[in-house]
Amino acid sequence: MIPLPLARIAEMTSGALSGMADPRAVVRGPVVIDSRAVEPGSLFVAIKGARVDGHDFAAQAVRDGAVAVLASRPVDAPAVIVPDVAAALAELAAAQARMLPEVTVIGVTGSAGKTGTKDLLARLTGRIGATIAPVGSFNNELGHPLTVLRAGLDTRFMVLELAARNIGHIKDLTRIAPPKLGVVLNVGTAHLGVFGGKEAIAKAKGELVEALPRDGVAVLNADDPLVRGMASRTEARVTYFGQSESASVRAEGVVVDARGRASFTLRTPSGSAHVALKLIGAHAVENALAAAAAAYELGLPVATIAEELSAATPRSRWRMEVTDRPDGVTVVNDAYNANPDSMRAAFQAFDVIGRGRRRFAVIAALRELGEESGALNTELGRMAGAAGLAGLIVAGPEAEPVLQGARAAAVETAAAMESQNTFQPPATVPGAPTPGPQTPGAPVPGPQAPQVPGPQAPGAVPVPPVPGPHGQGGPVPGWQGPPGGPPLGPPGGYGQPTTVVHVADAEAAAQQLAAWLRPGDAVLIKGPRAMGLERTAELVLGGAPQ
Repeated sequence: MIPLPLARIAEMTSGALSGMADPRAVVRGPVVIDSRAVEPGSLFVAIKGARVDGHDFAAQAVRDGAVAVLASRPVDAPAVIVPDVAAALAELAAAQARMLPEVTVIGVTGSAGKTGTKDLLARLTGRIGATIAPVGSFNNELGHPLTVLRAGLDTRFMVLELAARNIGHIKDLTRIAPPKLGVVLNVGTAHLGVFGGKEAIAKAKGELVEALPRDGVAVLNADDPLVRGMASRTEARVTYFGQSESASVRAEGVVVDARGRASFTLRTPSGSAHVALKLIGAHAVENALAAAAAAYELGLPVATIAEELSAATPRSRWRMEVTDRPDGVTVVNDAYNANPDSMRAAFQAFDVIGRGRRRFAVIAALRELGEESGALNTELGRMAGAAGLAGLIVAGPEAEPVLQGARAAAVETAAAMESQNTFQPPATVPGAPTPGPQTPGAPVPGPQAPQVPGPQAPGAVPVPPVPGPHGQGGPVPGWQGPPGGPPLGPPGGYGQPTTVVHVADAEAAAQQLAAWLRPGDAVLIKGPRAMGLERTAELVLGGAPQ
């Protein structure tokens, strides 16, 4: 943040000093909305939320080093009082952005992939000059100005992620820090219920290119017709990325390895270079191309772009994080958020990562899909039920459409595969069940799940022992799982439909997985942010379910 005296902050925000605030006291940053993040020299912004009111923490924030509080009512601390705290925060950020004329602002939007693309692009611009970018997904009316306020006199690039919950939101964000480059990734089904249709989503996302100046650049996805159509909505120069021949920055010869990592030839107007991504999933190619196209417009050589893309690892948590437990179980944690498009991409990547192994998934009903919710969640269930999983856990409320779709698809898929005699158990997986008709919950011939006495390997979730008298699928004394929940025995073997169960929450999902997983298995964990399925991954990777 550019250091500012309180009197200047009050002027920028149309506020009034209160609580014996010294107009000469200088705020040097950071500007924070979480009192726990206060540092000496901070400005604490008191946001009133549904459950917590920041004004209640004003005095503590000042004791911890904040110079003052931006508040909507008097507090027991030096403060700048404004009518609307969020609006004042935006005004303060906009005023600071105007004080940095040498900064190039790059906006990134799209229904999916914003955070991954922003992270890649920030890495690339970092090769040219000091760069500010959001931490995680700070992309709304609070996170956006907070990110802008992190910029200082030495900042050369701001790579900003712009989200929209309705028409006009992105337009408002671009007024805070007007972009010179605008990257639009895709138009998908995220927040479909809020917008009412993909055309409305395209209208909202296109507000980014409408905000670009005549000497700016719109970086558009040539493979998405709704994005490609945004070219007519901007006075800026347009360049395209993608895998089609019409893209000036494109990927050729895409190959995905057994870990789900893509490699390809990056082709640009001035040459080509090989890229081998460390990021998981074929969908990461689109993000990499978008970042490459923007970096190319900024003057980075193609060899440098390829080098940085190949070295990049995930910067934001809970997005296709792939971790191997000591017992060989692979956990794919993609639990940050979900929509129909990102669910499809995750299952496609998981099909590669888990090939030849027993596979499990934890998902939840998708939100904000409006009138399409039932149909899209049924489709999600059908996709998961037909994915060849040994077991599927659907967590949380409003799960019935997902469960119905999954169970129907599981039965259909098993019947089709049995009629074609295509069941091939992964012989390399310890404890894999043998093929052939089974009775769900009955003992599986061949090696049984190992009994794990005493302490477990570090990082592994204890697998409940299966005593002889009870048999596989029978009750496990002393560890019965969530009250009223499904039986915690292992799912049926190859030749049987995917076992589909419903549990109440993330903790119950971890318990169910602990009962199912054997060494060498693979599990995908993905759901909407509200379900908090990262907790499932945390328990499966680091501790016993509670």
